[in-house]
Amino acid sequence: MPITRPRIVSLLPSATEILFAIGAGDDVVGVTFECDEPAHARSTAKVVSTSALPEKLAPAEIDAFVSARVAAGEDLYHLDSGALASLDATLVVTQDLCAVCAVDVSVVNDALEYLQCRAEVLTTDPHTLEQVWESIVAIGTSTGHVASAEALAQSLRDRIAHVCREVSSSTPVRCAVLEWTDPPFSPGHWVPEMIERAGGISVLGESGAKSRRLNWSEVAECDASVVVVAPCGYGLAQSAELAKEVVASGVIDDGIPIWAVDANASFARPGPRLADGVEALSRILHPGLGEPDPTMAARIR
Repeated sequence: MPITRPRIVSLLPSATEILFAIGAGDDVVGVTFECDEPAHARSTAKVVSTSALPEKLAPAEIDAFVSARVAAGEDLYHLDSGALASLDATLVVTQDLCAVCAVDVSVVNDALEYLQCRAEVLTTDPHTLEQVWESIVAIGTSTGHVASAEALAQSLRDRIAHVCREVSSSTPVRCAVLEWTDPPFSPGHWVPEMIERAGGISVLGESGAKSRRLNWSEVAECDASVVVVAPCGYGLAQSAELAKEVVASGVIDDGIPIWAVDANASFARPGPRLADGVEALSRILHPGLGEPDPTMAARIR
């Protein structure tokens, strides 16, 4: 009797990355418009969700749009029920972490009920690095790739442990990560922990807590020794442009280094590349370790 292969719909870019990394990529039949790692994910699977956000908005305009939609109780993502129905999914991977980041699980459940689809729904909700690694194992368990998922999670723990050993004898560096720049936001969830594992002190956000809106006086007065611009959803080139705007504004003292990072790849998404982010941060905060990967980080000042 032939084995029936799972048919997986991933509604999270990080979940898509995890699925391919653990060997379940061939079973992914549906993804979101943001699933760009690996690059071929959107060409081998059907795109089932899109964004309500207009294109080419400035950060302040994005903040205003998102705030208005959330206040009105309106969704930021469109789930294509027709596309979902045509895929005959057996597993849907979604999240219950942030309605701004991806399709909310309640929307998924409503759509599946409407379609009378009996697909299993796996919800991830990590707030710490260890919970991210645990979500990798959970995805592996649900897809029949337990061994490879456990191996990946352990390799990521080992990489972080190596960074911790590298910085263990160094004085922790006060670091301000900006998760948004107009208005400024503190880092949330796993990002403050990333700073700590990289040999720093998070001066704006707390590990496991949500990101919060700040004013520039809070940023200026946080006594940071290094500022890292890591706007959610932005790659290195875009982050660098926003970091240059921060420099031009004059709100950060001239003597404080300002860096830009690829937030989209290795800070905002709860996936394997968070380890890359910790490694880059360790080199930003402790130059004696060497330069960070230039595809990951760039010093602006």
